[in-house]
Amino acid sequence: MRRVLWLTAWALALLVTVSVPAYGWNSRGHMMVAAVAYQKLTPQTRDRVEALLLLNPDRGHWLALIPPGTSAARTRMMLFMIAATWPDRIKGDPAYHADGPHNGNRPPQDPSASQNTGFDDFAMHKYWHFIDVPFTRDGTALPAIPTPNAQERIAVFRGVLASQSADPLKAYDLSWLLHLVGDVHQPLHCVTRVSATSPEGDDGGNAVKLLAPANLHTYWDDVLGTDDAPATALTAAAQLAAAPAGAASDLNVQHWIDESVSAAKSTAYKKPPIGDGHGPFTLTSPYKTRAKALAQQRVALAGARLAHILNAELR
Repeated sequence: MRRVLWLTAWALALLVTVSVPAYGWNSRGHMMVAAVAYQKLTPQTRDRVEALLLLNPDRGHWLALIPPGTSAARTRMMLFMIAATWPDRIKGDPAYHADGPHNGNRPPQDPSASQNTGFDDFAMHKYWHFIDVPFTRDGTALPAIPTPNAQERIAVFRGVLASQSADPLKAYDLSWLLHLVGDVHQPLHCVTRVSATSPEGDDGGNAVKLLAPANLHTYWDDVLGTDDAPATALTAAAQLAAAPAGAASDLNVQHWIDESVSAAKSTAYKKPPIGDGHGPFTLTSPYKTRAKALAQQRVALAGARLAHILNAELR
């Protein structure tokens, strides 16, 4: 009975989560990134991440998402995958609050925006999930990039994981890092299109309306599918082509963001079918085919890079 009540509460929380502007792959995409990464972790790194993830207060809920009878080894892998969704999961947790303006998607103008205190921090920090690199096609002046943002946070979390910081803080930062490495490989997670009608930007395509789904950002979040069961995400990840070795070993986050910005301009905002203004626009079959192929490449690359970071830097 308790399990049924918890699953009902979780489903309601999920409805709340998807009702606000989205930033990043959906749960399936994030779990695919983590699945790719897990396969490339050394045994020592796997043991270390397992020990840290034991400290996440949401871990009991993750176990409820894993089918009964799953082997111990597969359970550990799935827990790692689900951990990569945790920074999105807290958006539907009533214990957490949206901090900052623009529905919490802009950082508050005080030190709390950049704090890194661990699981005693109940701010959602939605603005950590992305970096709004502005671009324009009509000459509109470009706004400043808000900070903190995903790029700055990845640097902070990597620094903590490589340090002698206490494990509870490392556990918090690990869950965030698993998520943010995936986030910055989603092209619309790294841009905002600025124009005369959107001088502050379009929130990574959230303001670009489609006939279906609601907006461009949502389409890209869900482009790899919406089945968020860990087992199906694992199967989908196993079918991805391996990322090129040279690119996979590039751990310069600025390069990752530059790649996503370029992909957003050339593919996500491709004219046609995405025109100027707010739409609504209708996506074509060639657009959808290219979008899915690009997303698969970006997920494979994110997973390989995440594994490199953890194997090399986690202490």
